[in-house]
Amino acid sequence: MSRMAADPAMATNSGDVLSLYRLLNPAVLADPYPLFRRLRTEDPVHWDPFLHVWVVTRYADVLRVLLEFSANRTPTPDQLTAMGLSALSPIAQVMVKQMLFMDVPGHTRIRALASQAFTPQRVEVLRGHIREIVKSLLNAIESCGHMEVIADLADPLPCIVTAEMLGVPAEDYKQLKAWSQDFAEMLGNFQHNPDRVAKVLKTVEQTTAYFRSAISEMRRHPRAGLIHALMTAEVQGDRLTEEEIIANSIVTMVGGQETTINLIGNGVLSLLRNPDQLDKLRSDPSLIPSAVEELLRYESPSQHTARLARQDTVLGGKLIRKRQAVIAVMAAGNRDPERFPDPDRLDITRKDNRHLAFGWGAHFCFGAPLARIESQIAFEEMLRRLPNWTLEPEPLVWRTNLGLRGLTRLPIRFGDPSAGNNATSPARSPRNNS
Repeated sequence: MSRMAADPAMATNSGDVLSLYRLLNPAVLADPYPLFRRLRTEDPVHWDPFLHVWVVTRYADVLRVLLEFSANRTPTPDQLTAMGLSALSPIAQVMVKQMLFMDVPGHTRIRALASQAFTPQRVEVLRGHIREIVKSLLNAIESCGHMEVIADLADPLPCIVTAEMLGVPAEDYKQLKAWSQDFAEMLGNFQHNPDRVAKVLKTVEQTTAYFRSAISEMRRHPRAGLIHALMTAEVQGDRLTEEEIIANSIVTMVGGQETTINLIGNGVLSLLRNPDQLDKLRSDPSLIPSAVEELLRYESPSQHTARLARQDTVLGGKLIRKRQAVIAVMAAGNRDPERFPDPDRLDITRKDNRHLAFGWGAHFCFGAPLARIESQIAFEEMLRRLPNWTLEPEPLVWRTNLGLRGLTRLPIRFGDPSAGNNATSPARSPRNNS
């Protein structure tokens, strides 16, 4: 996607251009849903002339892409060399071993081994410990009357939990977060940014060395966690290689942090922008699991993903050629009125809410149970301990990550009974738009 058909500035500045490249415009990134609505309404299977990919936005079509198209989209080191991009080979060497970018049978093999270490039952055991972490984080700010939701809760919670899940020292969580953010920028953005290559290469080198050292340490001193489970997992005599353990520890590190950070931050903002739903949730905490599912649908932390056509395929009346790239926009599918009645309305009691936020099929996010539990507990404790949320009156800034949607900061106040639950920020919109 580094080649473009025209000036990208035109795509970012013109409201008439139908292209995902318009997400580079901060105003569009702040509220992408009108763009997604136009794509879904005017050309739901759209050839993007700037990105040279197909863009799919209807729920049924996105679902079909996730189920039928190939996830094996990472160029091999040899292919990168042929394209004159051999400097990127160390990145490719890691990514081609990650289950995120594999089809069967390779994906089935690695996921089967990894799933032994990441079952919903094992995650459920962590519920009490996760609550203690949330309580500890809220203890630090409860008497202040204000907090920065991202820095004080949404960031540290999944970072600490992910470090512990991996089986590495919890005090390393800040370093893991920094590395995760570098990988997330690479995974979430479709524009090629040569200025970031050196930093990403350094991150790949450092994380690979870190997890290789962790594996070596666990051989000498076994320690419970995903890394040790990956080292010892076996299916019919098959075990993961060290390089596969490292690659999939990295992808778990990223997925375990980024989704939950964005879910908590986006969720708090969405509730503040919909005070009737916040009031309903505060009065009936039993709605929290349903609310988390609706927040996932409404402001999906992962907005889109890429696939390749396995063969010539007709989708939405368009012929997609074999090996052409397709961007499946889950966030657009999650706002499809043909699937979700009144989709731009936040409704924490919504029924039949089978959203696409965690993907679908073989590549459904295997960390979803953990993200759900972390978010449910975060909302439970915030609602129980922090009354009367209000947004601080400052502009909202969204991360410059086109695929992983989240805020850089979210300062709020709480505790003043006269403030009520209404958001007072001038950036607030009455309905959906971010």
